[in-house]
Order: sequence, then structure tokens, then C-alpha cells
Amino acid sequence: MRVEWSLVTTTASENGSISIRPAEDADLLAIFRIEKASFSQPWPFAAFERYIDEPTFLVAMDGAKIVGYIVADMIPNHGRALGHVKDIAVHPSRRGEGIGRELLKQALSGLRARGTHSVKLEVRASNDPAISLYRDFGFRYLRTIPRYYGDGEDALVMIVELD
Repeated sequence: MRVEWSLVTTTASENGSISIRPAEDADLLAIFRIEKASFSQPWPFAAFERYIDEPTFLVAMDGAKIVGYIVADMIPNHGRALGHVKDIAVHPSRRGEGIGRELLKQALSGLRARGTHSVKLEVRASNDPAISLYRDFGFRYLRTIPRYYGDGEDALVMIVELD
């Protein structure tokens, strides 16, 4: 079931206001371009298509332009849904404006509204800015997955309780 939000939130940025809304099919090419600009091992285009109906697949808009996105969903976990932040990126030219912070805030709020009590994510062990952001939201280190990424880098699994 897709939750329709006309406007999740609007925040100020140095270039105006940013609005956050659920991703749509028409957004996928712009999302994929940000993915390729952000990661050395980007998700394939088809991966985003699989999540388009998730109410917590959100985009950040500056006017009509997509400047960031987050993909989050719920997965079964011993009879209790677990939220999972799968991917988040902000266009390299727009980083440092709080866009990623607002995307994460809205995704966690959406997961909480759907009954999720815990959310996990994986992050590159070397990605200090992302780790710092996640800690600001209460995420804590859970474990390390050795050689999680295709280039051999470890992933840190982090989790936050939403209760």
C-alpha cells in the first residue's frame, strides 16, 4: 500500500527551499544519476524500480529538480517489522546543506508511522560523515560485516530504536 503525501516537509537551504516527497516513476533517471555521481559501485537502475512503491522511498526537491533521495523499507524480523535504510544520497554539489539529514528524518518518521520499532542500515567503515549523521539520529554500532562491498571494504551495521 502506498501512502500519498502531498508534501512531507519543506526546509530552508542556501538555494531556497527543499521539499521532500515520495519518489515516482518519473524520478528514477534523476535518482540514478545522483547514485552514479555518489558511489563508486552504484546500484543498477532496476534496483530503484523495485522500491518505487515504498512509502519511505523519498526524494528531496529543489523546485523541480531532484537533489537527493533515500530508499527505506520494512523487512520481517521474527514477527516484528524491522526498518532498513537501504540507500541515501545527495547530489555532490548539494552536500552540507542538511538535505540528507532531512531525508533521514522523514524516512524514520515514515517507518515509525508504519509500526517499525527498530531501523538498521549498513555504512562503509570509512564513511565518517555518514556515520556521524547516523549517530546524531541515535544509531549505534551493532556489528561489522567483513568485505561487504564489492571493493572489499567492511560495512558497519548500525541500528536505532524508534520507541
